[in-house]
Amino acid sequence: MEKQIGRVTHYFTKLNVAVLELTDAMRLGDEIHFLGRITDFTQYVNSMEIEHKKIEAAAPGMEVALKVEDYVRQGDEVFKVFE
Repeated sequence: MEKQIGRVTHYFTKLNVAVLELTDAMRLGDEIHFLGRITDFTQYVNSMEIEHKKIEAAAPGMEVALKVEDYVRQGDEVFKVFE
């Protein structure tokens, strides 16, 4: 089961870092699913930052940066995976 928690607003190609605008909470260790017209992969949240400061959790309305394992695109949706 999945619940949408945000979308990609920017992607830094050389760093493999995506900026996400969140509509729901996200924590370290969460499994997330990136889904777009071309994008479709899951990964765990291993680290995330706000303005170059590491954080463990983020709330709705925040913009966070996180390292991604594959290429994402602006507008891709982000879902939290529940077992």
